[in-house]
Amino acid sequence: MHILYQIFVDPFVQMGTSPDLLVQTLWDGLVAGVLYALIALGFVLIFKASGVFNFAQGIMVVFAALTLVGLHEHGVPAFLALAITVVVMFVLAFGVERLVLRPLVNQSDIILFMATFGLTYFLIGLGQLVFGGDPKVMIARDLYLPSGAIEFKKFGGFVSLQKIDIAAVIIASVMVAVLAVFFQRTRIGRALRAVADSHQAALSVGISLEQIWVIVWFAAGIVALTTGIMWGARSEVSFSLQIIALKALPVLILGGFTSIPGAIVGGLIIGIGEKLGEFYWGPLLGGGIESWLAYVIALGFLIFRPQGLFGERLIERI
Repeated sequence: MHILYQIFVDPFVQMGTSPDLLVQTLWDGLVAGVLYALIALGFVLIFKASGVFNFAQGIMVVFAALTLVGLHEHGVPAFLALAITVVVMFVLAFGVERLVLRPLVNQSDIILFMATFGLTYFLIGLGQLVFGGDPKVMIARDLYLPSGAIEFKKFGGFVSLQKIDIAAVIIASVMVAVLAVFFQRTRIGRALRAVADSHQAALSVGISLEQIWVIVWFAAGIVALTTGIMWGARSEVSFSLQIIALKALPVLILGGFTSIPGAIVGGLIIGIGEKLGEFYWGPLLGGGIESWLAYVIALGFLIFRPQGLFGERLIERI
């Protein structure tokens, strides 16, 4: 009985008695959730345009961040390094379309998925060859990002907000909003949805698969670059950073693989849920909840709502 009280009652008592810690935990979860949503957005962009899960999105985050940091370490000014990195991501998008996607038009989804799997290991090898395997430090002030913290005395305690986290939330929110409007309101956005529905149908109405794929992979590359900057400025840039991209899987399962709002909501649920679980239930369950709770939440959605909160229910008629 005492164990049940500790699990189901005691954490909520702590939330009420220490509201400052609750606010701090919610803020940390919000920041993580927004960055998870940004990672998931890269997957959504590719899936909406090709109908395939882009396994390479995680390494694209690392590759973009390594390119930026590597250029800056060699004396290239921050803004010029950023501009060169954007060009590199465009070249990558063009290369993927020309060398990977174009030969595989109208192939099955599993073949396209395996192509992105191969692209992942190609980028890992290329990144290690060019930049080496050692972690690199991305200093926020070198990229003109704010550093330090803002502290508020609230609820009988202190709530600390890192300035880089505030910048991350604002930049990620603006990017998500711009991309959402782009896909919903523009001609290119409608063409992307048409390509996702059927390659042959899109070709029959004059939509260029080559142009659409370059655009969408470049957009995913810009998302990857932004994600890499934010994550790298909060920790460091290394190839282990691609593991964070695996957190996009639960986010996509919650929100739906084709929904931009779903990526946002799913990211917030996972980010806040992880932090609350780790802080309040972690000590009771031995710690480490943050590493697996997202997948347990995703499993529950797979059982009861496999299409996600914003995904479309697929009905096959026989």
